[in-house]
Amino acid sequence: MTERIRALVVDDSAFMRKVISDLLAADPDIEVVGTARDGLDALDKIRLEKPSVVTMDVEMPRMDGLTALEHIMAESPVPVVMVSSLTQDGAETTVRALAMGAVDFVGKPSGTISLDLARVRGELVNKVKLANRASLASLRRPALWRARPRDLRRPVPAAGQQAAEQPSGKPADRLVVIGSSTGGPGALHAIFPDLTADGGTAFLLVQHMPPGFTRSLAGRLNELSPIRVREAVEGDVPTGGTALLAPGGYHMVLTPERAVVLNQEPPQHGVRPSVDVTLLSAVEAYGDRCVGVILTGMGFDGAKGMAALKRAGGRTIVQDEASCVVYGMPRAVVEMGNADLVVPIEEVAKAINLAAERIPPFGRDEGGQRAIGG
Repeated sequence: MTERIRALVVDDSAFMRKVISDLLAADPDIEVVGTARDGLDALDKIRLEKPSVVTMDVEMPRMDGLTALEHIMAESPVPVVMVSSLTQDGAETTVRALAMGAVDFVGKPSGTISLDLARVRGELVNKVKLANRASLASLRRPALWRARPRDLRRPVPAAGQQAAEQPSGKPADRLVVIGSSTGGPGALHAIFPDLTADGGTAFLLVQHMPPGFTRSLAGRLNELSPIRVREAVEGDVPTGGTALLAPGGYHMVLTPERAVVLNQEPPQHGVRPSVDVTLLSAVEAYGDRCVGVILTGMGFDGAKGMAALKRAGGRTIVQDEASCVVYGMPRAVVEMGNADLVVPIEEVAKAINLAAERIPPFGRDEGGQRAIGG
């Protein structure tokens, strides 16, 4: 018989502790081994009960969820699923928690005290089960983004400002497409400070994330990176030194004329945005002048696009198993034989920079210059 998942529920509301516990305990694969009323109580209960997964509220007295998460990741890493409100402040806090090591999050449908939490029972149970499969070795790795020099930080655009801005600079000679899912925000935070902001390389990012959260993710990456990062808008053209993030709930497609189109066509692989949708269109637009990167995540989204890119002569890079929170999407690329490089998260940015550097500008003779493995 499979061992049941040992869950610890952390929330300052007794009502929410009861509701979340009941929703989880109704699943035969989950056992609620305890509850905690705040972060300090959670740290004690983790030491005592040794849970396999923790659900963590954000706003709590004495010690809030982010502070508790930092202690958990530093002292006794265990998969954490944040349970947060769906406000703009809640989205920013959630993205920060994901960067700090939280495996995933569930939004409370109607605020801090959600009487209708049962609406998201399926999502809550599924994400707790997925978190139980997360790699503890990856959680024990240091949060690379915390050590970045503050002079790389850039102001986060005000609400509504991103959509009004348009990229500056010339259309990109080469394109890097990065796809990620579970564990992706932390991986992206580790990569972006070390990317080269040259005038010829543009980036498209696809992170599996619902509406309302991708803008906050773009803002945080923009703070840490020499590359300008923002949500994509209809009609964008990839330009050097700019990264466009697919908005939650929208597929991001690149036309043959290299313009961004956003649509809400059916999900692919159960997700929207889909890495495959973006990557397949990017291969059509850029051919072998494209670099594909697949980071941590569940499932196999991106594998089809990487296969097409490999056939077109582009470069393919995937995150290695040891540094992935969930080794699903990268594994699919590797098992299909389409990964040129398999590297730990600490080396992904260097691999991207090198791949982009080896693609010459338009108009130059490319003879012998495409191979970057030697």
